[in-house]
Amino acid sequence: MSGQLSRRRLMQGVMSFLALSAIPMQLFARAKVAFEATEKDIVYKELFGDLPIVESADIKMKIPDIAENGAVVPITISTDIEGVKSIFVIIDSNPNPLSASFHMSPSSPADISVRIKMGKSSLVRAMVKTSDKVYMTSKEVKVTIGGCGG
Repeated sequence: MSGQLSRRRLMQGVMSFLALSAIPMQLFARAKVAFEATEKDIVYKELFGDLPIVESADIKMKIPDIAENGAVVPITISTDIEGVKSIFVIIDSNPNPLSASFHMSPSSPADISVRIKMGKSSLVRAMVKTSDKVYMTSKEVKVTIGGCGG
């Protein structure tokens, strides 16, 4: 009888693992078209629909002016705007402009840090989505070749 119980527990464990492993793909599927898009206008349409996009000084974006290694550019985005649902990082000159997407719970602070990849110098946009509007701030970041400033 103990053999049956361990087989049953093994099957429960396998089924739980399979169920949990499917969750990230479902989360990624929400923004799949936006991540695969090659033009920022398509990214905007997929992520924001008809929501108005407004410049905002209430978003703090910390990113270097010059990134010596475009493969690992640190960026921190934070805001005190009420009702933040999502934060996005869009890099205009990347082959796929949508670089990062974060969905916030109502109880989580709107504060993220991540390392992004930049193929070349570009305008980097931090976009904060609420239920009725999208707030944006941007900064030009220069990517040097081989870290020598060229």
